[in-house]
Amino acid sequence: MRTDQPKVIHLKDYKAPDYLIDETHLTFELHEDHTMVHTQLVMRRNPERAGESADVALPPLMLDGQELELVSLFLDDIELTRTDFVLDDSHLTLQPTAERFVVDSSVRIHPELNTALEGLYKSGKMFCTQCEAEGFRKITYYLDRPDVMSRFTTTVSGEQERYPVLLSNGNPIASGTDESGRHWATWEDPFKKPAYLFALVAGDLWCVEDSFTTMSGRSVALRIYVDPENIDKCQHAMDSLKKSMKWDEEVYGREYDLDIFMIVAVNDFNMGAMENKGLNIFNSSAVLAKAETATDAAHQRVEAIVAHEYFHNWSGNRVTCRDWFQLSLKEGFTVFRDAEFSADMNSRTVKRIEDVAYLRTHQFAEDAGPMAHSIRPDSFIEISNFYTLTIYEKGSEVLRMIHTLVGAEGFRRGSDLYFDRHDGQAVTCDDFVKAMEDANGVDLTQFKRWYSQAGTPRLDISEQYDEAAARYALTFRQSCPPTPGQAEKLPFVIPVELGLLGAGGREIPLRLEGEDSASGLNRVLSVTDPEQTFVFVDVTEKPLPSLLRGFSAPVKWSFPYTRDQLMFLMQHDTDGFNRWDAGQQLSVQVLQGVIDQHQQGAVMQLDTRLVDAFAHVLADTSLDQAMVAEMLSLPSEAYLTEVAQVADPDAIHAAREYARRFLAGALFDVLWKRYAENRAISKATPYRAEANEIARRSLQNIALSYLMLEGQEQVVAACLDQFDDSDNMTEKLSVMAVLVNSPFEEARADALRRFADTFKDNPLVMDQWFSVQAGSPLPGGLDRVKALMEHPAFTVKNPNKVRALIGAFANQNLVNFHQKDGSGYRFLADQVITLNALNPQIASRLLAPLTRWRKYDDARQSLMRGELERILASGSLSSDVYEVVSKSLA
Repeated sequence: MRTDQPKVIHLKDYKAPDYLIDETHLTFELHEDHTMVHTQLVMRRNPERAGESADVALPPLMLDGQELELVSLFLDDIELTRTDFVLDDSHLTLQPTAERFVVDSSVRIHPELNTALEGLYKSGKMFCTQCEAEGFRKITYYLDRPDVMSRFTTTVSGEQERYPVLLSNGNPIASGTDESGRHWATWEDPFKKPAYLFALVAGDLWCVEDSFTTMSGRSVALRIYVDPENIDKCQHAMDSLKKSMKWDEEVYGREYDLDIFMIVAVNDFNMGAMENKGLNIFNSSAVLAKAETATDAAHQRVEAIVAHEYFHNWSGNRVTCRDWFQLSLKEGFTVFRDAEFSADMNSRTVKRIEDVAYLRTHQFAEDAGPMAHSIRPDSFIEISNFYTLTIYEKGSEVLRMIHTLVGAEGFRRGSDLYFDRHDGQAVTCDDFVKAMEDANGVDLTQFKRWYSQAGTPRLDISEQYDEAAARYALTFRQSCPPTPGQAEKLPFVIPVELGLLGAGGREIPLRLEGEDSASGLNRVLSVTDPEQTFVFVDVTEKPLPSLLRGFSAPVKWSFPYTRDQLMFLMQHDTDGFNRWDAGQQLSVQVLQGVIDQHQQGAVMQLDTRLVDAFAHVLADTSLDQAMVAEMLSLPSEAYLTEVAQVADPDAIHAAREYARRFLAGALFDVLWKRYAENRAISKATPYRAEANEIARRSLQNIALSYLMLEGQEQVVAACLDQFDDSDNMTEKLSVMAVLVNSPFEEARADALRRFADTFKDNPLVMDQWFSVQAGSPLPGGLDRVKALMEHPAFTVKNPNKVRALIGAFANQNLVNFHQKDGSGYRFLADQVITLNALNPQIASRLLAPLTRWRKYDDARQSLMRGELERILASGSLSSDVYEVVSKSLA
C-alpha cells in the first residue's frame, strides 16, 4: 500500500519564477532505440523577483526533469561535474553565478518505451509529443511551468527513409541531408510560448494542402498530415479549419499569425487534440471523417475540435494561463467559443440542448462527487486530474453568463481589450474578468464567486399572482450544497432569462414594478441574494413562466409545474430550448412514477400525457427535425441516476425500457410514417454532412430505434435493408445498435460479423463496433466485454480502445455495470490497476463511475468502496490514480 503521499500544490503558494528563459534552442536526434535531446537555454534573473534578494546571492536554479538520462551539462560554456549540481528523480538544481547565463544540456530519452503518452513518444511508427500539462519535463530539463514563456528554435534529425516528414512549431527556416541517410529540418517560432505548447512530429506521412487568405490579405498554408491510408479522410477537417479561421475573424477579429498552420493525426493520444502553436496534434478520431466510416456525430465532433484547437491560437497561446489553477481561463473560454461556432454552423437550439444535456448528466455529477472543485481550484495533487468537465464545460457556462450579462457587443469589447492588453503574457482568470469590467463599466466582484466556489447552485422558484392588482411575483431562493473543503457558500450572481406566457402561448410584455414601460417579451433578471422577489405589473391574466431560457445559468432549478403546464410549454414556448426542457421535465416526472411502481412490485403504467406530448411533437412538421429527434429522446439512465436521491439501476432501466416500448406501440403508425419518408430521401440522396441532412437522419434513426421495439416483420426488413443499402456510417451504425439491443440473435450476429469483416482494418470504425456492444443492456454484458478484450483489434495500450470498450461499459451500460454481485466493479478496478502502470492519465479517468458510490444503495456502496480500497492497496500508485482514489474514500 502506498505510504508516501504526493505533494499537494496550493494556489495560495504561487510565486513568480526566479528565472526566465528568453531563448530555447533544441536539437533532437531521433533513433529507433533512443533519442538524444540537446538543449540550450538563454536565461536571466526574473526582474519581478530580483528585488527580493538584491543583497544576497542568486537563488539556485531548479529545472524540472523526469525519466531523463543526463549526458552532459554546461553553464556558460563550462562543463559541470557531478559535484556542481544536484540531481534527483524530478529536478536538476544548479547555481548560476550571473544575472544572465546560458545552460546547455544533453539527455537521452526513450520514446519507444513511453506508454504514458506524455512528452515525446511513438505512436506506431511516428514520433510525436504531448506536453500539456507537464510532459515537457520528460523531454529535457526545463522550467516546465506556463508562466515561463520563451522563443523556440527546434532542429529535428532522423533517418530520411523512415521519417521523411520532420515538423515542429512555427515556420520552417532550414533543412538538409547528410551522407549517412539522415536529414534534418529547423523550425523557428517567432512568438513566445510556454513549454506545454511545444510540439514535434516525425514520420512517413502524407498531407492534404490548402490555403487561407486572412482579413489583412496574408496567405496562410494549411496542411493536414496523416498516415497514407487515411489521406482520403481529411477534407472535412480541412473545410472545418477554413470555416473556423473565417468565423474567428468575423466574430472576434482574430487573425492567424504564422505562415503555416498544421494538423497531424495520431492513433495513440490521451486527449482529443492539442493546440501546440502552429502544429496541432490530434487524436485521429478528431480528424478523420468521411461518409463511409464516420457518423454525423463524428463529423460534428471533428468540426468542433478543429475549431476549438484553432481558436486556442489566441485564447490560450497568444494569451496563456499564469499557472495551472487558471486552466479554465483558456479552456472554458475556448469551449464557449467553439460552442458558439458550432451553433452558427448547425442548429443553435439543438447544439444548446446537446451541451446542456451533457452538462446536467455528467458535470453536475462531478459537482456532487468527491472530486468536486471550482473552475479555479484551490489545490491539486496531479494537474492531469483537473482536465475535467468542471474546467471545460462549467467554465464555458460561466463565460456564457458574462456574455448574457453584458451582451454580445459588450463581450466583444471585453475580449478585444483582454487580447490587446495581455498579448504575449501569462495571466489569470481575474485579468479576464477585469477586461470585461473595464470594457463595459460593470462590477463583477460578486460574479467572481463562480470561479472560487464549487458545486451546482440550486434555485427554488415560487410564484404569486394578484389578479385584482394585475401583479405577478416570482421569488427565487438560491443555495449551494457543501463540497469538499467548502462547507458554506456565499450567494452567486445567477442570470435568469425568462418570459411570461398567456393564453394560447401569447408572450406577455414584461414591466417590473418601478419601471416606466415594458422592456420587451424576454429579459434577464440577476438573482444576487439568498432570497429575492421580482414583481411584474400590468399582468392581466395569470401567466405561465418560461424560466431560465436557453439554460441561462448552470444551476439545478425547480418550479411547481403541473404535467399539463409542462405539456403547454412543450407546445407553445417560443424558446426552443425550453420546449425541449419542458419535455424532459415531464418525462422525468412520468418515469420517476414508473420507477416507484417497479420498486413496489406494482404493475407499471405510463401516464398517457407523455404519449400525447410525443404525438404532438411528431405531428408538428414545422419543427426542425433535429429538434423533433431531441424531444423524442427520453432522459438517459445516467440522467435519471443523477436526479435520483438513491439510484436503483435495475428499476431505472426497467422503467425506461417499459416507457420506450409503450411509446413505440402507441405511436407506431406516425413513427413509421416519419421513418419511411426520411429513409426514402436517404436512399435517393448522396450523403452530405450538412445541418438539414443530419437533422433528417437523426429523426429517421430515433424513429427506427422505437419501431424495432415492436418487432414487426416490416420493421425488421427495413432495418436490414438500411444496413445493407446505406452509403454512410450514420445509418449503418444506427441499425447495428438497434440489432445489438434486439432479441433477434441471428440478425444481430450476422450484422456484427459482416461489419467487422468490412472494417477490420479501420481502427476508428472498430472502436464504434466495440462501443455498441459494450453499451448493450442485454444480460451478459460483462462477459461480452471480457470476450471483446481478446479481440485482435483491441489493445489496452491504446486510449481510444480503452474508452470505446471499458469506458463505454462502465459509463453507459449501467444495468450491467451495477450488477448486484459487484462483478462490474471488480472488473473496472482490475483495469485501473493494470492501466496505472501503463498510462496513469487514462487509469484515473476510468475511475469516475466508482467515485460516485454514495449515489447507490448500501449494498452497492459497500462493494464499490471495497474496490476503491483494493486499488489503494494494490501497490505503488501513480499520483493520478492515488489522488482520485484517496479523495473518493475520504
